[in-house]
Amino acid sequence: MTFTGKPLFKNLTFVILFIALIGASCTSTEKKRAKAERKQHEKDSLMLVYDAAKADQRLDAFMQRLHSRSGFNGNVLIAKKGKILYQNTFGWANYLMKDSLKITSQFELASVSKPLTATGILKLWEEGKIRLDQTVDEFFPDFPYPGVTIKLLLTHRSGLMNYLYFTDKSEIWPDKRKGMTNLDVMNLLAAHKPDRYAPPGVRFFYNNTNYMVLAAIIEKVSGQDFAVYMQENIFGPAGMKNTAVYSTAVYEKIPSSAAVGHDKVWRRSVVQNFQDGPVGDKGIYSTVQDLFLFDRALRDGRLLKPATLDSAYAGYSTPKKELFNYGYGWRTFDPGNHKVVYHTGWWHGFRNLYIRDLKEDITIVLLTNLANGSLLHLDELYQILDMPVIRQAAYSATGEFMAN
Repeated sequence: MTFTGKPLFKNLTFVILFIALIGASCTSTEKKRAKAERKQHEKDSLMLVYDAAKADQRLDAFMQRLHSRSGFNGNVLIAKKGKILYQNTFGWANYLMKDSLKITSQFELASVSKPLTATGILKLWEEGKIRLDQTVDEFFPDFPYPGVTIKLLLTHRSGLMNYLYFTDKSEIWPDKRKGMTNLDVMNLLAAHKPDRYAPPGVRFFYNNTNYMVLAAIIEKVSGQDFAVYMQENIFGPAGMKNTAVYSTAVYEKIPSSAAVGHDKVWRRSVVQNFQDGPVGDKGIYSTVQDLFLFDRALRDGRLLKPATLDSAYAGYSTPKKELFNYGYGWRTFDPGNHKVVYHTGWWHGFRNLYIRDLKEDITIVLLTNLANGSLLHLDELYQILDMPVIRQAAYSATGEFMAN
């Protein structure tokens, strides 16, 4: 038997060439990705360019009155068709320290976190890693409430109780200095089985448990901490450089870049506690500019497909006053010819409003760290922008607008 070595040499040459081609292809792909990221970063930077000297004077006059008369303390950004019409800061980041707010100040989004959490879940769905008809006990076998699907969680139709009331009892979570995690709450639900409000799918009942559970599912499926998953899949791709998840189960003290929440008057700040540990229903901190970039990323299709967004913006319950409903993480206003999606937020000294007029491409971001009623006095703002008033009390039971 004779061995020439030539076939082996030819095979080895082929393997080397093949590996080289793969390496070149990977390098080329990485270069293209890096180039696309630089291009998007430049585009984002241009979108955030704002000349205060050219501010819309009607918007400025309105916001100045809202600050002086209604006690608005926070940041605002208003944009149309991708261009900032007005942005400004009003008041203190921390009253005790007399620190003025900056446009990059981070605010606890409270329930405005829910649209971002929903986007994270829908990303997993688009990738085929979950189904919306999957039940929670498929991910957490000890979950004591059968029939609760991901879709029911997204639309607040699960019938689950609000964990914030359940866990506030001393016998449930004795150490109030220790922040709970989402998994802690899931284990407490399994151990204590508190009564739910209704069977799954019967009616709309808004509560934080739904989105706390969704965040727990994200962690289970992705194998990542919620904060890491959101950074890699939502915040980063959207260009949200000043957005993060802060849990008291991780952070003993919320970073100094964040504004401090205050109650209705300046007498005291609101200290985060053990219930600031669970996230997804809240716990995301962001800025007015980053939420504007999130809006643009959604519109550009960089986070979810158009068909997925259409399903997220649909209403899944009986409309309130024929106009207001709830989709996948979004409150909706739909008189039939002017679709608006939005979300409110209110938690531990923060009160916020995030509005996206899908028809006219208007974005309104109002983040406050003084939890008073200033955001209930925005009718004139809507009129200036020539858009519907987004306030349920402004409409009759049949959906007819009632002037003040």
